[in-house]
Amino acid sequence: MKKTSLIVNAILVVAVIALFAMVLSDGKKGNGETRLSGGESFADNGIVFINTDSLIIKYDFARQLSEELIKKEESSRTDFNERARVFQQDMVEFQRKIQNNGFLSLERAQSEERRLRQKEQELQELNARLSNELMSQQERMNQQLRDTITAFLSDYSKQRAYRMVLSNTMGDNILFADDELDVTNDVVIILNSRYAASRKK
Repeated sequence: MKKTSLIVNAILVVAVIALFAMVLSDGKKGNGETRLSGGESFADNGIVFINTDSLIIKYDFARQLSEELIKKEESSRTDFNERARVFQQDMVEFQRKIQNNGFLSLERAQSEERRLRQKEQELQELNARLSNELMSQQERMNQQLRDTITAFLSDYSKQRAYRMVLSNTMGDNILFADDELDVTNDVVIILNSRYAASRKK
């Protein structure tokens, strides 16, 4: 009885190994597609991902928005730095006059000091306002990009019968995925062609 049991177990082990080998060989296409147990790929089953970093770098609309933000930041910084330079010169001149008794009266010196303090306050407020404006513009830009990409992906997914599009940023969200599931380049090509067409109108 023990011999029969050993023979049956050996046959079962061989059968399991053979079945496992068949699943591995049949479960993948020749092009390296990742297959599910039913023979479908994840893409066939409606699961793909986009490398968000690559999308933002390659998407022309995102680059245009980024350039606009950089130009605004440079313009704001130039304006602020010029005002700060004038204020610094006024402060140096005020110090020089104080040291050389250049003011005709104490009242005149106090008046100039009040003016400079007011100017310093205005500079601080300007710096805060410019920073807030840049932050607000960046938030609007990010929201605009999100809205554009999300609206596009809704239509894109329907056309390709995708049920889920994952976002992968610097490899944080997806630890491993077959390259076949990465639809970033396809999305970039379509988005850029749509953006180019919209600019011609």
